[in-house]
Amino acid sequence: MIKSRITFKQLEAFAFVVDAGTFRAAASALGTTQPNISARINALETALNVTLLIRDAGSLRLTADGEKLLRKAREVLWAGEALIEEAGRQELIEETLKLGVTELVACTWLQGFLRMMKDAYPKLRIQLEVDLSTAIDARLMERQLDLALQTGPFKSKAFASEALGEERYCWVMNSDLIGQVSAAPSLPELFDLTILTHAKHTQACAALHHIAKERGLASEKIVHSSALSACLPMVLEGLGVALLPERLVRAEVAAGDLHQVQSDWLPDPLSFYARFAPAHTARYVEKAAQIAKRAMQLL
Repeated sequence: MIKSRITFKQLEAFAFVVDAGTFRAAASALGTTQPNISARINALETALNVTLLIRDAGSLRLTADGEKLLRKAREVLWAGEALIEEAGRQELIEETLKLGVTELVACTWLQGFLRMMKDAYPKLRIQLEVDLSTAIDARLMERQLDLALQTGPFKSKAFASEALGEERYCWVMNSDLIGQVSAAPSLPELFDLTILTHAKHTQACAALHHIAKERGLASEKIVHSSALSACLPMVLEGLGVALLPERLVRAEVAAGDLHQVQSDWLPDPLSFYARFAPAHTARYVEKAAQIAKRAMQLL
């Protein structure tokens, strides 16, 4: 019987070695040892009577048979996962999802997303990285991440992109400063104050510097914070007027701790996407992208 010759663990080891690039990395991802991975692939090659991988010093490459059989191995793994989901037994999926998110996601709807993921996949482990979108994009291209929740633009189009929604920006200040500006202050009026905002190399900040130069405003008035979580208490303390994502300050505005002011300029909204490699990743990764879309829209 085939079940006594070929196992899911062997197919999984084969796919993970190809994706990770080394036996050691595959072993780490699967929570086992390098000798175990080697043994599983050797057993698979023996059962199929083919050579799947060429192991040279410091390199690893698929044979022609390996290329052909890798696609079938993935189909079997996806079919096994589909069987589990069809039976409603998602708790049997005990894998690790390597997730990369921007800080704005981490500060706003990430907790709700994680809660929804736990409901859908109770035993799925999530390994989280929080960074700038450019860094997350690089990690995704290196296959160090399974799923990225990020903004564009992207260096590679070789990934599925699920549009999640937009994040609008707004100007906010505390009660001490609100009386120092008009009801609808112009951008030059806001530049009479200190401008608080987040990391310099983000899209919004690049747009802010561009408009400041275009209108002859003093760019030295712009104070960047590498962490959004640090920028929020600064504006609460009245250290300046802040250009921040609307969702980030929603609770403080509702509580009256901050006041939103209308001005004659705002940067374009941030468009967020869930990105993953459908040819390589498990079905739960695509499901996680769909859950991320619901989380961003609901929370």
